This record gives sequence, structure tokens and C-alpha cells, in this order.
Amino acid sequence: MANLVYKRVSTDQQSTARQDLVLDETGIEDPVVFEEDPGTSSRLHPFQRPKFRALLDYARPGDTVHISEMFRLVRGTGHILDVLHRDRLALRIHDGAFSAMDLTGRHPRTGELLSTVKFMVQTLAAAGELQRDLQSELTYDGLRTAEAKGNKGGRRPAVPAGKTADVRTAYLEGRSIAALARDHGVSRGAIRTAVAELMPDHTAIEQEAGPAPKLPVTLDMPGKVTDFLHAAELEAAERAALDQGVTMRRGQGCTLRVTAAPAVHRRLLARCQPLDGAQGVPAVPAQRQARREYENRVSTLVPPRP
Repeated sequence: MANLVYKRVSTDQQSTARQDLVLDETGIEDPVVFEEDPGTSSRLHPFQRPKFRALLDYARPGDTVHISEMFRLVRGTGHILDVLHRDRLALRIHDGAFSAMDLTGRHPRTGELLSTVKFMVQTLAAAGELQRDLQSELTYDGLRTAEAKGNKGGRRPAVPAGKTADVRTAYLEGRSIAALARDHGVSRGAIRTAVAELMPDHTAIEQEAGPAPKLPVTLDMPGKVTDFLHAAELEAAERAALDQGVTMRRGQGCTLRVTAAPAVHRRLLARCQPLDGAQGVPAVPAQRQARREYENRVSTLVPPRP
């Protein structure tokens, strides 16, 4: 008896990586693999797919067909029952709702599928179809609601050519990717693309400060450092980075999750130098420890100046 493995993806942009992982974890012995060409639709009946037809021609009664999830092979109740009735093949589904079922149960005399197997297959398949239909309805309702508010579906536009200079300036001043996307009404990916194209200029500006990541860095700033900086005199980019930070609870205290360009993090670190103690003013141990925690995080993600 052979172990026949069937794989399929619906578009040529997808891969079988997840299917490979699920099937490899099962430890199938001596698998014979049949993989459809990328983009083979699930709407097509399994018997009309080239690789599954080849699998059926290869199979013999008693062989087992292995798939990762039900929808890789079938779309609805009729399809799966057609497959189960075919040449007394055993079907093993290794992930999802059907993975807990024994789909090989047959009557000892007639060889037909047990009525309990048919019932469970029909019930689970119907539940899956209901879930897909509900998702489609909710998606449609969401699109209608968005259109009523003046929003259009589809991919959001790229950054206009006339706005790239503004994006570069704001990005170098520490404006986050998310904030720039909101300001210009585009996706974060569009902002990243615009920034990547301008990165040589960014590198030249940051050259004296040593190498730095191309995109803004997110660091957790201890609460005592945050309190000190809020009361300090800061540049516009530094103040914006603090104002856009997200407060994170940490036990009895909190930290501020700050996303900013590496240069802004370095300037903020320099601003809180007095927490280590100034001339004639002793340092408060808790504040000094908080500053050093922030310094460690900056030095880990952003190399210091040589």
C-alpha cells in the first residue's frame, strides 16, 4: 500500500511551504508526491485537475492519499464524497477540523463508507461552507460601509512624485512610517518604498554618526527617563517622537515605546545625561539606572560614534 501526497495552491504567488511543514511533521513513509501547477483553482473538481488525475491513475485499492488541509483537495461536500467513494482509497487530512476524523471507515461486507463517516463529512463540510459565506457577506458589508464614508477599496496609491521631498524631510526629522502614511493617505509600504529610494541621501546625512539601520528604530524608554525628557527643552523631532510614543505598563511602572530615527534616539539619550549626576548634584540611583537601561538599548540597536 502506497502513501500518495497531494499538494495544491490557488495562485502563482503562493507556495507549498506550509503544506510541506504539516506533511513533514506527520512522518509519512516513502511518499509519492503529486503537486498541481501553481494557480490551480479549488473550484475545479478534483477529478478534472491534471495531477490528481495522475494520482488516481497511479493509485491502487488500499493506498492512502495524504493532504494537509481539506480545501487543498476539495471545496464542498460533493467533492469530498466523490473522492472518498473512488476506488476505496483512504484519505488522511492532517490539519484542520477533518484531521480528528477517521475517513477510512467502511462497512466490512459491502466496502461502502460507513454512514457515520458520511454524516460527519457532510456536517463539517456544510459548516465550512457556512463560514465562507458569512465571511463573504461581512466583507461585502464592510466594503459598502467604507464606500458610504467615502473610502475606496483596492490598493492605496503610492507617494506622489511631488511629495517625496516632504516625506524625506519628515522621515529624517524622526517622523514614523505609520504617521507619514496617515499624513499622505498612502500605505506604509508606499512610504517605505519612497524612503528606500532616498536612502543614499539619508546615509550621507547620517555618515558622520556611523552606520545605522535604514528604517526608524523602536525602543522602550524607561518611565523615569520619559518623565525627565518631557520636562526638558527638546527639538521638534525629539518632541514629536515622545508625543507619538505608546505607553506600555510594566508592573508598578511603565515605559514609553518610541519609534524614531537612530539620530533622534541618540539625541534623546544625550538629553538625559544629567540623570547620571551633574556637578555638585548627586544622582538619584533609580534615575541613573533608568538612563543606563535606555543607553544599553540605544547602543545595542544603534552603533555609537567611532
